[in-house]
Amino acid sequence: MRHVMRRLLPVLLLAVLMLAGGPVPSAGAHPMATSAVLLSIGDDRVEGEVQLPLDRLAIAVHRDLTPESVVGADRTFLHAYAAAHISAADATDHHPWSVTLGTGTTRTIDGTAHLVYPISIRPPAGRSVTDFDLRYDVIVEELLTHRVIVTVASKTLGVFDWDTKSLKVPVDRESWLSGFVAAARLGIEHVGTGADHLLFLLMLLIPAPLLAAGGRWRAAESRSARRTLVRVVHVVSAFALGHSLTLALAATGVVDLPTRPVETAIALSIAVSAAHALRPLVARGEVVIAVGFGLVHGLAFASALGELGLERGSLVTTLLGFNLGIEVTQLLVVALLMPSLLVLSRTAAYPAFRIGTAAVGLLFSTSWMLERATLTTTDPFEGVQTWLVGHPLLVALSVATLAAGARLLLYESAAAPGRAGSARRER
Repeated sequence: MRHVMRRLLPVLLLAVLMLAGGPVPSAGAHPMATSAVLLSIGDDRVEGEVQLPLDRLAIAVHRDLTPESVVGADRTFLHAYAAAHISAADATDHHPWSVTLGTGTTRTIDGTAHLVYPISIRPPAGRSVTDFDLRYDVIVEELLTHRVIVTVASKTLGVFDWDTKSLKVPVDRESWLSGFVAAARLGIEHVGTGADHLLFLLMLLIPAPLLAAGGRWRAAESRSARRTLVRVVHVVSAFALGHSLTLALAATGVVDLPTRPVETAIALSIAVSAAHALRPLVARGEVVIAVGFGLVHGLAFASALGELGLERGSLVTTLLGFNLGIEVTQLLVVALLMPSLLVLSRTAAYPAFRIGTAAVGLLFSTSWMLERATLTTTDPFEGVQTWLVGHPLLVALSVATLAAGARLLLYESAAAPGRAGSARRER
């Protein structure tokens, strides 16, 4: 019975997680096709533009949208929808300001079709522009995972999301620290809501407590916790090195690749790392995979900062903050999962857990590759992925529970011979 339970526990855990994810509305494997609000402050008005990705907008308004329909049959409806979800008021006396949206046009931004509105924000007649509160919930009022980047004078101000729908816009720009904090937060959310980036990291962590020998994964010695920690540090550092390099090159315009091939390559990176978790591809393969495909992931990270027109000084600050947010999120993932994986790896349940989790990773990544290569139109596992990303603590707790249960079974098995011997002596 103990042998059967060791084999079934990982399978039951994965089944529960997948069934629980079924009814949740899909948000995409990589849900940050971000919106953007770009503002420039003048003496008597604030002008700029609002950029709305059509795929996210279509989900928010529950309509099928095309570049043709948003400036044709759906033009009036979308203009009214956007205008109803943007407002401004004086930061001191809360007197409302006028917000006017111009005629919408379509534009391809970072490979994604967007509806773009010119925006003009004005204080009451006779008053000059002062600090004001901007309220904005276009798309984010419907999509939990959506983010809206706000810049003022080509400097990052903040991010609108499900929890933050109002920002104070200062006339006199705050210190570089505000832009740095906003960029760090964006980096945290970009990885924290991106199922593909998280799954890639998980696939790299699964074989970390093991040793490759004879083309197979073998359990490591119980004294090798330090070796495992060093190996995890190498993996995370390699990934950080790879994505930091291409993030900087792409954000500064040195490297410019279309979004679809990059996203397809990210899905491929997960498939390769999942295959490596099933069976070692090369010695220290997870480090090689991390640095190699980290270069590809950096291009995707850069897409979150694209088309914002950041000035050089602001770009440096934003890159540093965004990168810090990415690293913080990666370290949190490691801290949440690695202790449980280390305990679980020293039990008989780990081979089934490793194979089952890697198989799910391979399944998800294959589905993403087909969709991103336009070979399929939908991803049947989006609901599952969205649920898993939306409940990180529950996932970590499930793995910890599995590790504790497998460890308990191991102790009971080890104690059983001793108890049996005592019983024979008593007889």
